[in-house]
Amino acid sequence: MNAELRPVTITILDKEYLISCREDEREQLHEAAAFLNDKMGELKSGGKVVGIERIAVMAALNIASELLSRRAQNEEMSHSVDSVLRRLSSKIDAALRNGNRTEM
Repeated sequence: MNAELRPVTITILDKEYLISCREDEREQLHEAAAFLNDKMGELKSGGKVVGIERIAVMAALNIASELLSRRAQNEEMSHSVDSVLRRLSSKIDAALRNGNRTEM
């Protein structure tokens, strides 16, 4: 793994930023920058938020809100899957116990 940091240029709202990252992080950095650029562009074109700093803060808040919502959904789904797996495991154990009794 190449841990050497190299500069990468990303563009957000027509402004270039030089960011240092490892080679194996480069693609993800470009994807994150494109995602952020899109979110900030939506806010800017909406006209309700003025100023790059405010647009950046609003975009960050929107992204954080989406992240937290998805985390909650994933946690809920994980609990649901765990519950189903426990029920199935109990049914399998019961079937195996009943099967062993009939073989004797």
